Formats: sequence, structure tokens, C-alpha cells
Amino acid sequence: MPSPAKPRRAPGGRAKSRRGDPQDAAYLALLADKIREARAQRGMTRNALAADSGVSLRFLAQLESAQGNPSILVLRRIASAMGFPLDNLLSTDPAPTIDRILLMQMLKRLSDDEAALARELLTEHLGRDAAAEAGKPYITLIGLRGAGKTTLGRRLAKHRGVPFFELDREVEREYGATIGEILQLHGQPGYRRFERESLQTVLSQNAAAVIETGGGLAADPETLPLLLEHSIAVWVRASPEEHMQRVIDQGDLRPMARSREAMRELKDILKAREPFYRQAHLHLTTSGKNADQSFEELLCLLGRGK
Repeated sequence: MPSPAKPRRAPGGRAKSRRGDPQDAAYLALLADKIREARAQRGMTRNALAADSGVSLRFLAQLESAQGNPSILVLRRIASAMGFPLDNLLSTDPAPTIDRILLMQMLKRLSDDEAALARELLTEHLGRDAAAEAGKPYITLIGLRGAGKTTLGRRLAKHRGVPFFELDREVEREYGATIGEILQLHGQPGYRRFERESLQTVLSQNAAAVIETGGGLAADPETLPLLLEHSIAVWVRASPEEHMQRVIDQGDLRPMARSREAMRELKDILKAREPFYRQAHLHLTTSGKNADQSFEELLCLLGRGK
């Protein structure tokens, strides 16, 4: 009697993907969502991501449509067999302690509302002190372009008698190149590093300041904690329609100038970045308000005596 046929293997000893496996399909769909969301958080087009990563545009399109590489599935199966989180398996960081693993497992079981409550409780017991926050000499304005950060930032700095910094301009001045040139030479990771270094320079060289940040800064996992620790962060927000109209009024449609679906992309970016923006200490909505009204509300949020 002939022996059972062995599973066919791809080069390198990897077993080929099982066609139609529902777990594989679910994982590939999740992977596609993660790639699209991460790209939206950074405001990157697929072309830009392909150029920065060296991955072909065609392959990125396949990944974002849930058509993955079987080698990724092999890694997922190995992680699943060990009961080990795939992110930790792929990460170059040291293995987490058992306390951290247990904590992450607890957080994964929480709903979005429960997670928000847990963050508030942790902040209250382990994190920021309200009195200490109020006395911070730095104010940072975060949010997407077109919300009114520059106008409000300049007025607030004049009101407080402190310098005003546009962090994007500080990066350009420090490194002697435009944002576009820096992105072309160093990619998103390089630009985020320069951005973080410029923020640290502003904080170290000024006793107090108002700082306007770029729209993607809050999505950087290293820079956002730095900003929250050293400044009072204000999320300046508006409706997608007002964001778009204000950018049009400025005569610039970056970063979506060539997109036929600019509004959809803008909404995707706002949705992807909102969890990061929500970490700000204060939230200011400028929709339906003129500059004077928004500034008065900002002063009320901060406290007129500060």
C-alpha cells in the first residue's frame, strides 16, 4: 500500500498555505487592516510606502487586499503553537515579563470604553498629576492640518509672552532641507527621528514655549510620550469638511493633491489618528467658530491666569 503523500513544501522548507483555511483568511484580513491603518496614521500614500520600504507597489496592494505571503502564515502558526503573541515573536525587544504578558492579556479582553476607563485609572494612580500639568511651561498643539493650530499657536504665544515654534519649520531649519527632501532621503522613520530631536531641542533651549506639531507626530510611539510628559498637549480638531476647506483656502492640498478620493483619505487619516490625538490633556473643537471664538475657548481650557 503506498504511503500517504507528504505535504508539498515551498523553498526553504516552508509548508505551502492551506487554500481556503478560514483562520488564514481571517489573519490575512487583519494584517491588511493593520497595514492600511498604520499607513493612514502616518498620512502616507501606498506609493510613498513602497518607495520607503523597498517593497513593490504590486505586493503592497496584495497585502492590503488580504493576499499575504505564506511565510507570514508560517510565523503566525509557530506563534500560535507556542501560545506566544506574534508581535512579540517578530519584535527585536527582549521577551516581556510575565506581569506584562498578563496585563496585556487583561487589556485585550476589555471593550473600548473599558480600556479608556482603565487608562484614566492608571493615569490617576501612576501617571500625570493635574496640579503638575497646570504648571507646565510648554503648550503643544496637536492635530491634523487645517484645524487652526498655527493661528491659535501664534496668538497664544503672544498672550503668554513666550516664543512660538512650528516644529516642521524647526526640522527644516535644523537639517537644512525641506520636509519633502528629508522624506525622500530618509523616509518616514528618519523624519520622525529628526522631528523628535527638534522637539527635544526646543524644550531644552527654552524655559517656556508654545509649539505647533505636525499632523503625524502624535502617531509616533516615542515622541507622543515625550510630548505628554513635558507639555500641556491640546488636540485642536475640526470636521473633515472644515479641515479640507481650510487647506484649500491656504492654496495647498498636501498630502492628497493627486488623490481623486481626497475626502475619503482625509477621513481615514482622522479615524486612524484619533486614538493618538485623544491622549492630549485638552481637546478644542474649532468647527463652526471663528479665530476669536476658538482662542477664547482655548484660554478658558488653559485657565486665564496661566
